[in-house]
Amino acid sequence: MLTVDYEKLGVRVRQQRELNSLTQSQLARKVGVTGSFIGHIERGEKKASVDTVVALCNALEVSPTVLLQDSLSDGVMQSQLSFDEDNQDLMRGIMHVLREHTRRAEYR
Repeated sequence: MLTVDYEKLGVRVRQQRELNSLTQSQLARKVGVTGSFIGHIERGEKKASVDTVVALCNALEVSPTVLLQDSLSDGVMQSQLSFDEDNQDLMRGIMHVLREHTRRAEYR
């Protein structure tokens, strides 16, 4: 049985908070907890309830999969990565552009 890896959840919360240019206090206000509790979560010292994880996701504007990816099975992660045909075409196009950009950068 897989369980929540609270240390890695904390790392993901910190990464997303920093990407959003938020302090722990600012995130705490959005979530409705204290800044010290956010610090405890980020260090993996305290467990976040389901309600708190949902509030974190909403405040950080990310899917729960982003924060919990280290605790989810490979099957769940694969299902999150499946794309419909239009999105597959879009991803192929993006990959093509990235490959071309990388090749050009190598020749400079």
